[in-house]
Amino acid sequence: MAERARARVRAAAAVAASVALALGMTACAGSLPSVESGADKPFVLDGVSNLTEIAQLTGPDAINDTEAAAVAGTDLGSMANLGDRTYFFFGDTFGERAPESTGGQGGIWRSNVSAWTTDDDPSDGIAFDGWAPADDLGWAQALVEGEHDINDGDGEVTKIPTHGFAIGETLYISYMSVSYWGEPGTWDANHAGLAKSTDRGETWTALESPRWPGDSNFIQVAPVRVEDGGTEYLYFWAIPAGRFGGVQLMRVPATEQAVEDQAAYTYFAGTDDDGNPRWVSDMEAAETVIEGTIGELSVMWSEYLDRWIMTSSDAGNAYIREGITPWGPWGDPIELVRASDYPGLYAPFMNPRYVDEGGRRIYFAMSLWGPYNVFWFSVDLEKAAD
Repeated sequence: MAERARARVRAAAAVAASVALALGMTACAGSLPSVESGADKPFVLDGVSNLTEIAQLTGPDAINDTEAAAVAGTDLGSMANLGDRTYFFFGDTFGERAPESTGGQGGIWRSNVSAWTTDDDPSDGIAFDGWAPADDLGWAQALVEGEHDINDGDGEVTKIPTHGFAIGETLYISYMSVSYWGEPGTWDANHAGLAKSTDRGETWTALESPRWPGDSNFIQVAPVRVEDGGTEYLYFWAIPAGRFGGVQLMRVPATEQAVEDQAAYTYFAGTDDDGNPRWVSDMEAAETVIEGTIGELSVMWSEYLDRWIMTSSDAGNAYIREGITPWGPWGDPIELVRASDYPGLYAPFMNPRYVDEGGRRIYFAMSLWGPYNVFWFSVDLEKAAD
């Protein structure tokens, strides 16, 4: 099956340009979205339609031969682009699982793994080209392994990547050090931090700084690179550990030096009388930009809507909402995927590389707890008439 997938990628590459033009596909992110302060624009996202489950990406019966990489069960699948590659970052991964297993169970446990792809046609699923890092057997290896301590809150059970991004040729992941898994949707963290790779994901180093306290609102993040006032920044929409907190916002200049400097990060602390954002160095002064119980989140700029869009999970459903500026106002959540149709769903992750029809159709990865694997979906955005 993996050979068929790779053959499909090679064949698609020969006609990628013409296919992209025909579909109106954005095969890679174009110019950076520009941050504007004006909040007087109307909401335009009326709803979604044509939700389609396209393919299973990981595990038994997937379009990728993940068994060869010792990936029988995994979850998450946030994405980062580096050149023509897209990296998928997965959480706790198991190489052996009994057929009746649900959730994170099994043997050959690694805290995180990553697959990469050059597949630029998301319409029939994503074929993986390889895993990075991988051992001599081709088994996917942990980027930064967790300690795998007992689940009692005193150590580190695992390190979970919450998202990734690239600066030049350097890849980064943001990860959370989990100290305790509690009831569904609740867990505690020791801290959140960054790991980096300078060799296209083959080796990784966990950085001593920056780090955010485990009880802060900056444990799980959705990064987007933007242009703001003539300077390139990384904006991070952030939530606490678990799925029961609101969204806050921080930013840092989009350079390696700044990204690795705790003091370079500033936090959105509201707007001034003219509606312009105030950025402060005090994390405790950060204001919540979306209230509620936001699970694993993903953010990107929608060229089709000319708005920001965010996906997340809450109470077993997946939602999408639009934002006028990065700090809001943000619209009410619109149901993206129902729990009744896909029980145990979580972590709907987008990537601006994977859209077509001028951005009207978006593709996203989403995890299902029962099979404990990652699936590929598409949905159409419905825009209000002018």
